[in-house]
Amino acid sequence: MAEDLYQTLGVARDADKTDLQKAYRKLARKYHPDMNPDDKAAQEKFKRVQEAYEVLSDEQKRAAYDRYGSDFEKIRGGGFHPGAAGGGGGPSFEGLDLEQIFGAAGRGGGGGGGGGFENGFNDFFEQILGGGGGARGRGGPGGRRPQPAPPQRGANLRYELSISFEKSVLGGKAEFYPTGTGKHEKLSVTIPAGVENGAKIRLRGQGQAVPGGEPGDLILTIQIDDHPHFERVGRNLELKLPITVYEAAVGAKVDVPTPKGTVTLSIPAGSRSGKRLRLKGQGIPFATGNPGDLIVELQIQLPENLSEEAIEWIKQVDESQVFQPREGLKF
Repeated sequence: MAEDLYQTLGVARDADKTDLQKAYRKLARKYHPDMNPDDKAAQEKFKRVQEAYEVLSDEQKRAAYDRYGSDFEKIRGGGFHPGAAGGGGGPSFEGLDLEQIFGAAGRGGGGGGGGGFENGFNDFFEQILGGGGGARGRGGPGGRRPQPAPPQRGANLRYELSISFEKSVLGGKAEFYPTGTGKHEKLSVTIPAGVENGAKIRLRGQGQAVPGGEPGDLILTIQIDDHPHFERVGRNLELKLPITVYEAAVGAKVDVPTPKGTVTLSIPAGSRSGKRLRLKGQGIPFATGNPGDLIVELQIQLPENLSEEAIEWIKQVDESQVFQPREGLKF
């Protein structure tokens, strides 16, 4: 029995697009081949998650899946299936009333129900199957044969590629399976440092292939996963940095992680929550131009379970100070 796509993503059947996207990004990050290089089961799970999201994020495909289940792609295709009849590989017309559908075309033209095929089934099958007989074999006006059409170019395909926040900042190689595009091999793309959410990257020749023609391109739309601590604002990075009451009161030097490595930040004595400090050049790096900055916002935190002695000490300090933090607070 085919796996239910809603269960694959871990969402309810009435989940909206936001719920689907959150679930997809969480699972894609968890099972991404970069995070599980030697885990075949995780890589297979990653492919199933991509397939589920590709269907459920498309309104038409989702509606068809809700109605027909895992066979929706077969049913959605209708009654005209190339290669369905026998072993010949051609279109199947089984069960279709051609005269009812095409009117007078099945009778060789005339003044009946139309259909637009002057030579009856000859022209009809010639247009559908591309045969060499009929009017095409006799040439065009003046006895001239029509020139063969030039090879067509394959269509461009589109794919939403999720990458980690760290990779969006530092850049690097990303490998992925473009599930839902008809391509099944693993592809690789170089992510430039500082790439923005929604940016598009074109992989030439990786789109739809056509016999005798040039393949189309694969257009990647970059989706960046959230980071638990850092946030991007333009070229800058922002970080809420937890500090203790003592560090805020007397000042301190603390280690802060940045894209370039750990740096030491000096916290001024008497700092308050919300105070913002700037680390120049420690933000988003770019191939051209100066990097952004890292903005550190101090957040004073207390231990979750203060002892009675600690509470008494804080009370004594508070009573010994002439401090009115809400003075002048009005509506």
